[in-house]
Parts: sequence; C-alpha cells; structure tokens
Amino acid sequence: MKLTLIKPNIGRREHSLYVDEGRMEPLQLGILAALTPPDIDVVMYDDRMEQIPYDEPTDLVAITVETFTARRAYEIREEFRKRGVQTVMGGMHAMLIPEEVAEHCDCVIVGDAEPVWETMLCDFKHGRLKKRYDAMQPECPQINVITRRDIFEGKGYLPITLLQFSRGCSHRCSFCASSVYFGAHHYCRPVEDVIREIKEQKRKLLFFVDDNIVCNHEKAKELFRALIPLKIHWVSQGSMDMLNDKELMELMVKSGCLGLVIGFESISPECIAQMNKYTNKKGSGEMYQEEIRQLRKWGLQTWAAFTVGHDGDTVESIRATCDFAIKNKFTFAAFNILMPYPNTPLYEKMKQEGRLLYNGKWWLHEDYRFNYASIVPQNMTAEKLTEVSFECRRRFNSLRSIIKRAFEPHTNLRTPYRFITYLIYNPLFRKEVFKKQGMRFGLKTGKD
Repeated sequence: MKLTLIKPNIGRREHSLYVDEGRMEPLQLGILAALTPPDIDVVMYDDRMEQIPYDEPTDLVAITVETFTARRAYEIREEFRKRGVQTVMGGMHAMLIPEEVAEHCDCVIVGDAEPVWETMLCDFKHGRLKKRYDAMQPECPQINVITRRDIFEGKGYLPITLLQFSRGCSHRCSFCASSVYFGAHHYCRPVEDVIREIKEQKRKLLFFVDDNIVCNHEKAKELFRALIPLKIHWVSQGSMDMLNDKELMELMVKSGCLGLVIGFESISPECIAQMNKYTNKKGSGEMYQEEIRQLRKWGLQTWAAFTVGHDGDTVESIRATCDFAIKNKFTFAAFNILMPYPNTPLYEKMKQEGRLLYNGKWWLHEDYRFNYASIVPQNMTAEKLTEVSFECRRRFNSLRSIIKRAFEPHTNLRTPYRFITYLIYNPLFRKEVFKKQGMRFGLKTGKD
C-alpha cells in the first residue's frame, strides 16, 4: 500500500501558485509518517514549492487542512477524486468545522490523529473506511513517537528543526482557534521523548511550535533543565505571564532560548480586556514598559504579535501600535487583522451582530484576498482596516526600520549569533510581506 501526504499551499499570485521562500517543515506530516506502519510506503508533497504528481500511482491521500489552505485543499482533493483516489483530511480546520471538510473528502479525522490513525489505515486496507473518525485528545501526546524527517529532505526548507513539547493553551482568548481546538487545555509530551527527538536530528537551531511553551511553568522548567546540557539554540511561542517566574526565565535562558513569539495583541488596555487576554492585563505604569524591560534584561529577541481591528481600535491607534513596535526595536513583529475563525467566540459574536463579510466564509469566497479584513470594524471601514494593517507591515519591515531596530544592544546585538540571525531573517520576512499581500486563495478561479 502507498500513502501520499500533502501540505497544501495558500493560493496563487496572478496565474501561478505562490512559492513560499520562508517555508518550514510540515511537522504534522512528519508525525503522521512516523505513526504509519512500516509496511506502508509513504511519500510527501509540499504544494508550497513543488508540483503535485496527480497521476503518480497511490492508494490513499492524506491532506492537512488549515483555514487559510482549505480552498486549495479542496481543489487538490477534486483532482484525486477524478482519478479514483480516496482522500482523508484532518487538521485545525477539520476540528473547527468538520461538516464542511467532510463534504470535500472521503474521510475526515476530527482532532489529533494519533489515537485513530492506525485504525483508519487498517479500515482502509480492508475496504471499510469510515466517513468520520473522532479522536479523543491524548492527555500525553506523541508518546514514543519521533518525527520522520526523511520525508523533508531535498525540499528546501529553512535550516531550523520543528518539533513540539506541548499542545494547546489553557487561556481563552476570544479570537483564538487553538483554544477551541484543544478546549483551552494544555498537554505536554514526556520530556525524555523530546530530548530523544532532539538527539536524533542534526541541527542545533530548533523551533518548538507549541502554542504556549510556558503555559505550565513547572513542566516547562522540567524541559528547560533537560535542554541545558544539549547546548542548542531554540525559539518558540510564549505568554507574558512567564516574566513573573524568575526561576523559569533563568532556566529558559540557560537552555538556549533566543526569543519567543509573544502575543502583545494590543497597546490598549480596553482592547486587551475585550479579547479576554488576561495574561496581558495592565499593571501600573505605561503599557508593557516593565515587560519589555525584562525581556531585554533576559536578552530575548522578541517577535511581537499584534492583532488589529478590535472594537476599540481606530486608524490612529493602529498606526500608534506600529510606532510602538518600531520604537521598542522588536526583532520581528506581526500586525494581523483580527480574523473570525469558524466556531470561535469572536466568530459567533460577529455573526450575531451581522458583521461577517464574504458570506461568513472568507476562507472559501472567490473575492477574498490574503490579509484582507473579513469583518466590519466598529471605527473604520473594512477597506481602511486592510489598508492600515498593510501600512504597518510595510513600515515595520522597511529598510529604514530594519536598520534602526538592528541596533538594540540587549537583544539583537547581544551576541554575533543573534545579530546574524536578525540580518538573515528580517529581509526574508520583508520579502514575504509584499509577496503574500492580496494573494488569492486556491489556484482555480470561479471561471475555471
């Protein structure tokens, strides 16, 4: 039996598929490959950089689906359907809106696939594939499962190894799809499995793709202690409340942490309260002043993630957010338009208030473009929100800003390694900002 794993692209630029020059290994497919019995031949194709060989013989196709790649995933499935090949779909979007995904595949897996993957493959082999498999989330994920990385070879990924220590986050931010997926719970792998996985790959630069690697402080400390002897460099995602635990921060730095993606979200206390981001609640003094001081003290190169388009936002406040990010010389920053992912509290609120655009399904609509607003903001038009959010990305990633931010002595200039990392990745992300803006989802148009 032959199994084909596919990572879909987001969409196209004009009449060709977008080639992602900043692409990273599709970790989820490496885990599925590791879960697959050895008597099954596994191949993987990444639609972000290579043609999918639809006519190549295969028995079953598995496609991971995110909300941004749903339209393209459905196109890929249609090509295989024409050739009589069955498809199974799973991933974040399949958990958020399984009824839609089920319409576009022969089988949908709802939830993390680990508990049902081998059962599904066995059922397929014996001609009894079910239309849907509901996977109960394991309390301890990926036990004794080491990602198969041979399927990534030769595909031009960035030289950074992706892996996971934990999944989910116990916080309940109103816009967060991950919170819905994992039911606001946080699940950790055995530390010994993580260390084994690190030792079985060759790189010294790692990216833990955890939603919030420091969600459980004691578990995180256990991991960081085990990382110290390995002498690696790593990055991940974390929440602001980590700064309240001095021991946690000391261990994090000693273990080789270069920096974290941190959800600043907004510089407005009112907006923070609206989104239920209680880890960012303002104390005394200027918003984030003390937190930024601490991040510099620990030498962390911060990727500050902001969302724009909240009910308290104005054009002026969004521009002020960009000024704030440049002034504080963050290593990277994202200015993401507030997106109503299906079945999140934000989506339901916008739906009840009649503020969803594109018929409430922006991820499938022919007219939607990447980084466009898909809601009606309270204090501006959707078009203006799209315009000002791109203005922030353009300003923050301008050559002038890149040069200005490079000279932050506590972070970007702390060591030659950190400075080189800054110089390599900032121009790359600048390029991707302009390439992705306004991109269509999928490859086909409504006329195709």
